[in-house]
Amino acid sequence: MAYSMDLSGRVAFITGASGGLGHQFALTLSRAGAAVVLASRRMEKLKDLRAQIEGEGGDAHVMELDVTDIASIKSAVAHAETEIGSIDILVNNSGVSTTQRIQDVSEDDYDYIFDTNTKGAFFVAQEVGKRMLARAKGSAPGTYTGGRIVNIASVAGLKALPQIGVYCMSKAAVVHMTKAMAQEWGRFGINVNAICPGYIDTEINHHHWQTEQGQKLVQMLPRKRVGQPQDLDALLVMLCSDQSHFINGAIISADDGLAV
Repeated sequence: MAYSMDLSGRVAFITGASGGLGHQFALTLSRAGAAVVLASRRMEKLKDLRAQIEGEGGDAHVMELDVTDIASIKSAVAHAETEIGSIDILVNNSGVSTTQRIQDVSEDDYDYIFDTNTKGAFFVAQEVGKRMLARAKGSAPGTYTGGRIVNIASVAGLKALPQIGVYCMSKAAVVHMTKAMAQEWGRFGINVNAICPGYIDTEINHHHWQTEQGQKLVQMLPRKRVGQPQDLDALLVMLCSDQSHFINGAIISADDGLAV
């Protein structure tokens, strides 16, 4: 017996959609039937992705968003809801990192990572969450009450990894943020969960896996391989669907066993 999850009629807002995992997340949710809002600073990349989605028969919209700017967050979310409709799904994906030892981290490095990965993620979720709450309480119009928020954390939020210590710290904060939001918002039908990916081969890091250092890292992984963006597809769609109504505050590793 076939089993399917249909997101038709839902609006999904994806941050960091211009590349990496965000690009794949947008394609996946569109193919599951959702109208997708592609949000990022790199507008040309978003326009290319929109053309690809529309070429497949999907519904995609482009929003300029800088998650380190609160005014930009408020503007993008408001614009999305005005143009497309109430946001039912948030994939909170924007993230950055640097590679260096703890003793070499500068204040600028620290702020660069935390402003995007932690502060930005928090205020994006807050802005979308407030609107979901208003609909759940009947103080704002909308045909669908409740919502799905999927925060993209990392295996690095569960396990300290060398030379990305501040990134690990920022993603550990996202893990706890997810639990706090789930606890406060769950009673309103807003499910907040986190995916913690392991090492995934994307356009940003693809060259690294071909280097000597990259190959050494691969050999240290549990099954000596890195994942592909599509390896997260089924988990993402499930967490965004109605079938995940009993899953709230979950921190789910998709890391091929790295955090075990």
